[in-house]
Amino acid sequence: MLVGRYRSDLALAAANLWTQKTRTVLTALGIIFGVGAVIGMLAIGAGAREESLRFIEQLGVHNLLIESRPASGEQELQQRRRTSPGLTERDVRVLEANVDAVEMISARRSMHPARVLPKPPQDLPELYGVRPAYATIHNWKLAQGRSFDKHDDDSSAPVCVLGENAKISLFGFVSAIGQYVKVNDTWLRVIGVLQAQVSSGTGAQALDPNRIIYIPLNTFQYRIWDTNFSFKDDLDGVDIRLKAGADSINAAKIVTAILNSTHHDTPDFTVTIPAELLAEQQRAQSIFTYVMVAIAAISLLVGGIGIMNIVLATVLERTREIGIRRATGAKRSDIVRQFLVESVLISIGGGVVGIAFGYLLSWLIAAAAEWKTIVTPASVAIAFGVSVAVGLVFGIYPARKASLVDPIEALRYE
Repeated sequence: MLVGRYRSDLALAAANLWTQKTRTVLTALGIIFGVGAVIGMLAIGAGAREESLRFIEQLGVHNLLIESRPASGEQELQQRRRTSPGLTERDVRVLEANVDAVEMISARRSMHPARVLPKPPQDLPELYGVRPAYATIHNWKLAQGRSFDKHDDDSSAPVCVLGENAKISLFGFVSAIGQYVKVNDTWLRVIGVLQAQVSSGTGAQALDPNRIIYIPLNTFQYRIWDTNFSFKDDLDGVDIRLKAGADSINAAKIVTAILNSTHHDTPDFTVTIPAELLAEQQRAQSIFTYVMVAIAAISLLVGGIGIMNIVLATVLERTREIGIRRATGAKRSDIVRQFLVESVLISIGGGVVGIAFGYLLSWLIAAAAEWKTIVTPASVAIAFGVSVAVGLVFGIYPARKASLVDPIEALRYE
């Protein structure tokens, strides 16, 4: 009996909405745009969150990154050298010997080559000299070949591993393994090519890791002549992988204290904690997502007000119909249910079309702005659920107003 009643209400509501097709579509537009906007904003937030997680995974959640701070000029460099030798291999040995939480450590040097052959069509790639442990510290994933090992480093082997963009820039889309790259006056044999990496960050990590040529640190020191001296320390950075379970914040405090001691409190280095960076980025992205969703939800609110406005107008237009139904035995609850079903139907229809619009909007944002967007089932469920709730909430007042129409007065209404 109850199912039949609701089925009858649904059929009647659908027939009434179909009679006023243009009005129904215009009423549903607010819901369509609102649902689409919510899905689009949540897709941007989900995409940004995944990119940041990939970036932090690339840096290493259990890593510490020490960066040298280059002097701004010769005078500042001389002033620093009175108290600090800068970041050196000695610091690496001291940290390795005195910080129990260190599992792996790699010194790092970098330079911008004066010449590279084959000559790339765009900017020259950067050159990094690192220890073999650097590959594990930064979770290298190889697309081709292998990474260099301890033997390559100990023998200063003229080998290199290319970032994805560096490989494409130098060799196009053919295999680069076994090919040779000339950096300044040194020929290097390509033994590996990395998969694409996330190219965002701060400090040295702000460089696009896909446009880097990686070589063993000893090869850098003994085979490469760095002509671009720009008031730098011996090392550009030190990358540390901490042991499982180690407290990265406490380890960073210990590392900072040791370096302050060996550098005599000279502020010529920074220590970055990727785990802390991850937390900060997640907080910032959560705020961004909440703000964007709140803005998008205004469209749903406007859509709900539109539904209430149209249903109120419909109540006025159908006053005589309401009077006839009441006079033939319809209860107030039947009138409430009739108009409430119409409101919810508009919301459901608008929500379904809005989901499709949300997918389209996410695709357009990803294509036009080159931002990664991810439409999650949760975002679709939230947007659709809110749209139905909006129809229900904003339909209650007009439906109740319709149920309170006096049958006698309604029958007299022209």
